[in-house]
Amino acid sequence: MRFMVMVKADKNSEAGVMPSEQLLAEMGKYNEELVKAGVLLAGEGLHPSSKGARVRFSGSKRMVIEGPFPETKDLVAGFWLLQVKSKEEAIEWVKRCPNPMPGESEIEIRQVFEAEDFGAEFTPELRKQEERLRAEIATKQ
Repeated sequence: MRFMVMVKADKNSEAGVMPSEQLLAEMGKYNEELVKAGVLLAGEGLHPSSKGARVRFSGSKRMVIEGPFPETKDLVAGFWLLQVKSKEEAIEWVKRCPNPMPGESEIEIRQVFEAEDFGAEFTPELRKQEERLRAEIATKQ
């Protein structure tokens, strides 16, 4: 099972305040543990929403909304993608994470859909296309 683990933004991360050397070292150690355990697929910090954009869809229309975005609690400051056996295992890994923000912070854990989760709608043709795309991505990394 794959889980997306999202570090929620706060006013400091949205203001572009960079993590301290101590936090970077603690996160580096934590990431090493994830790698050694074979569960880390990806993980990165994100620039503040002031450097981002959203694309809003309404039927066939597209509207670009430039950041910053007002609701800090809805924003993501960083993420990990973990391959683990269960949600409980993902939770245990996240509980070992250093606090990513000064004071209070929150990390959200969400399971990633796998091909088999989509049922009959994910036809053999679509599965073949997905496998081809994943293989192509793997050759470019």
